[in-house]
Amino acid sequence: MKLGLMFVNSGPFSNPALLAHLAATAERCGVESMWTVEHVVIPQDYKSPYPYSTSGKIPGGEDIAIPDPLLPLAFAAAVTKKIKLATGVLILPQRHPLYVAKEVATLDVLSNGRAILGIGSGWLEEEFTSLGLDFHTRGARTDEAIKSLRALWSDAPGSSFHGKHFNFGPVKCYPKPVQKGGVPIHVGGHSPAAARRAGRYGDGFFPALAEIPKLKELFALMKTEAEKAGRDPKQIELSCMGRPRVDELKALADIGISRVVIAPPAFDAEGLTRGLEKLRDDVIAKI
Repeated sequence: MKLGLMFVNSGPFSNPALLAHLAATAERCGVESMWTVEHVVIPQDYKSPYPYSTSGKIPGGEDIAIPDPLLPLAFAAAVTKKIKLATGVLILPQRHPLYVAKEVATLDVLSNGRAILGIGSGWLEEEFTSLGLDFHTRGARTDEAIKSLRALWSDAPGSSFHGKHFNFGPVKCYPKPVQKGGVPIHVGGHSPAAARRAGRYGDGFFPALAEIPKLKELFALMKTEAEKAGRDPKQIELSCMGRPRVDELKALADIGISRVVIAPPAFDAEGLTRGLEKLRDDVIAKI
């Protein structure tokens, strides 16, 4: 079982000194990966329900700092050597895949092959409206963007994609990712649509919850969709959110999950050091 840290670019971690301390200390203590979140803007007084809390609102309120998800990972790459650098999630249908391919490949080069692209289709309709994008076509845009990224990261002499929402090529896109086959794409979300998308296109599936009955339901749907697409579902890495408790982690491992992503243990340097060292001794050493 691998442990990752979530929300590593938001709130207090927008401070570069604290982000550097978090990254270096997490790596020293055996944390496998660090995951950033994304919202380019939070529309004031939004009505769309946030799907990951009972309040329906983003934790921290509308004024919380949420830096770009990729730039902090590049910063973290410079102060670490081993920890994986992941978006959890980048809202893919809000970005053109030509830019995503370039930026994520650059991160993979700078980190010597440590990037993971976690993607989602988005939930905040008002954010799409602010960007001039149709919220209701986000699923189709996400699927086309994933296909576009695969094409752009391939070894073909020229990359092309011709779809309804994205249409380009042949073009040359360099640098290519360090990782053979391109940066792994992990599909985030706990909706049936996310499960089906992970089965069709994902290198990984990352529902942001820890309820085992719901996870089993989603994984079964993902498996069925993968088999329909002629893919081996065992090759799709399973992650989820959770708590750093050995018994709970072992129960999640028993249903096939290989990575659990948890919240940072503190929001100050001293607290992070204590909390991550405790995580190393009490949890990581026992799983």
